[in-house]
Amino acid sequence: MATFLYKLGKLAFRRRHFVALIWVALLTLAGVGAASAPTAASSSFSIPGTEAQKAFDLLEKRAPEASADGASARVVFKAPDGEKVTDKANKAEIEKTVAAVKAGSDQVARADSPFATKTVSKDGSTAYASVSYKVTSMELTDDDRDALEKTTDKARDSGLTVEVGGDALQAMPETGSTEIIGIAVAAVVLVITFGSLIAAGLPLITALIGVGIGVSSITALANALDLGTTTSTLAMMIGLAVGIDYALFIVSRYRGELADGRDREEAAGRAVGTAGSAVVFAGLTVVIALVGLAVVNIPMLTKMGFAAAGTVVIAVLIALTLIPALLGYAGKRVLPAGEKSRLFGGGKKKAADAEAAGEPKQNMGTRWARFVVRRPIAVLLVGIVGLGAAAVPVSQLELGLPDDGAQPTSTTQRKAYDLVSEGFGPGFNGPLMVVGDLKGADDPKAAAGEITKTISKLDDVLTVAPPMLNKDKDTAIISVVPSSKPSGIETEDLVHSIRDSGAQIKSDSGADIMVTGTTAMNIDVSQKLNDALLPYLALVVGLAFLLLIIVFRSILVPLKAALGFLLSVLAALGAVVAVFQWGWLGSLFGVEQTGPIMSMMPIFMVGVVFGLAMDYEVFLVTRMREAYVHGERPGQAIVTGFRHGARVVSAAAVIMIAVFAGFIGSSEQMVKMIGFGLAIAVFFDAFVVRMALVPAVLALLGKKAWWLPKWLDRALPNVDVEGEGLRTAEEKKADPDRELAGV
Repeated sequence: MATFLYKLGKLAFRRRHFVALIWVALLTLAGVGAASAPTAASSSFSIPGTEAQKAFDLLEKRAPEASADGASARVVFKAPDGEKVTDKANKAEIEKTVAAVKAGSDQVARADSPFATKTVSKDGSTAYASVSYKVTSMELTDDDRDALEKTTDKARDSGLTVEVGGDALQAMPETGSTEIIGIAVAAVVLVITFGSLIAAGLPLITALIGVGIGVSSITALANALDLGTTTSTLAMMIGLAVGIDYALFIVSRYRGELADGRDREEAAGRAVGTAGSAVVFAGLTVVIALVGLAVVNIPMLTKMGFAAAGTVVIAVLIALTLIPALLGYAGKRVLPAGEKSRLFGGGKKKAADAEAAGEPKQNMGTRWARFVVRRPIAVLLVGIVGLGAAAVPVSQLELGLPDDGAQPTSTTQRKAYDLVSEGFGPGFNGPLMVVGDLKGADDPKAAAGEITKTISKLDDVLTVAPPMLNKDKDTAIISVVPSSKPSGIETEDLVHSIRDSGAQIKSDSGADIMVTGTTAMNIDVSQKLNDALLPYLALVVGLAFLLLIIVFRSILVPLKAALGFLLSVLAALGAVVAVFQWGWLGSLFGVEQTGPIMSMMPIFMVGVVFGLAMDYEVFLVTRMREAYVHGERPGQAIVTGFRHGARVVSAAAVIMIAVFAGFIGSSEQMVKMIGFGLAIAVFFDAFVVRMALVPAVLALLGKKAWWLPKWLDRALPNVDVEGEGLRTAEEKKADPDRELAGV
């Protein structure tokens, strides 16, 4: 592989005009496609195989007029102090508002007055109107949401307190400013790392081109493939991070080859042949982790994974072709300012003189690696104990999906949630929908009554509404209000209790029951994600383990890499629990409401962080193996690998952390949690596992770290990541007599 990539790098360097033109053409083509593509309808959200989804599908078939899986809104009214919502003026204003909501959008299926549905609190201070839509919340347009907000804003002028809850106002958070923050931090880190504005600019430019092609392609195909807005968000986040990192490694290697005295074309070829090989395999691990999300069998998550994986593939191809082409344009301006700049080059003369004298350049990575090699047991113990302590909160992990109670207190959704809790009880914020299939019942009406009677006797049931039958009288819809809040453990237990009572109801009345609704759907999604976590982990780690065996030609190094990753993910999840579930340092990160951790978080972190963590493992350890294969002792090879790679890996990690940490500033609790979790996971993995535990373990293992059974060595393909083939070719070229002799 190294030889092929070496030739590719030299070709791209020589034919830079052609290569640059191809990528510009692809960017233009993708941009035109995105601009001319029809506006995509928001992606529908379905969870195949869950009871909640089966109930929705049944209702869509037998009672489409109910719009059971459509978006919902709850317009909550509270009278001024000393007044009641039933007062004449207040009642008229509420009726007028409900009628305006109904007329404000074609997508509104029904809007029920609180006085017709008797949703008025006992003290008369609060009432709420239920609004249901014909489409899901993800399919609502901004115009539909604006109409709802304008209507309720107008109602506030009468003196009533009016707030809106439900999923109808649930829109994707804006992330533009967070990406700008990440790019700004990346630019600063790159300038400090390279000491050259040209060298710092190349990774940024190529990463933006790659993300532009990827996101524009997703936009162009969104309508045809039913891709939602979240798809491009994840692709942008991952594509930007890996795009900068991959270009960073190749530019850094190119500068090192120039420093060794090679001409520019040769340096570009060798940079792509060596660092490019690491980029290919690092990219493959990320792609495996993202494509593996299909195991969960949630269509939206699968599409997100495939789209992000496509953006990673583009980032790899750009790093292998466009970077050497742009290096051809840049000339030697990618080199640091040297003595011309005190900020970036001043003070380096002594180090340069030492290198010229044959002494290895002393940098922080070299000094740290030598310390670890001398004290491997101490470093290993401190690292494991530290990560283990951070992972302790995982034992108290509670998973769920956030409801309006997790929204910031300043939002109308949270205010509506609190008003309903105070006026009616927390369970009214998440009523359950029980669907009865009455086709097998002799007396459908009596069977529906039997279902209601059985459910009302269960614990944590506050009220059970009379059953509503569809036109054919073969399906019943029963609303059940729990005593506890939607995200509470008691509500989850109630869902399971209703489902467990299904067998008894079936034998007594012949009817089948299913529990659905937003709360039940959240519970089913959480269970589905939990069930998929171990198979997903086995698939991703297993495939990546085999891939790393091929790369490193070792059993113990990939095993160490996988175990280190698991330790860092557990520590990161522990930090997420401490901040978002327990509230530790919550005010520092803007956490206004603690609660269960988003059920998607563990599997999401495993997928994304595993791929990124293996990037650092591949880039750092391949330099160590390269030194070991070229004859250095194991301990010396560790120091050499750190001397060449530690600074670049550290810069890449800081950039990655900056990109993810920018999302902590989001007003959405879910986005904030993802940003914090990914940022802290990269920090633990890059700076504790890869920079401390990895060299400590390799120092303790010595030559055993690179052991591979002979039979397996013969069976595995030789991909030559460390560029041994290039070294051999160079030696033969330098000594023609040796080549003729066959030595």
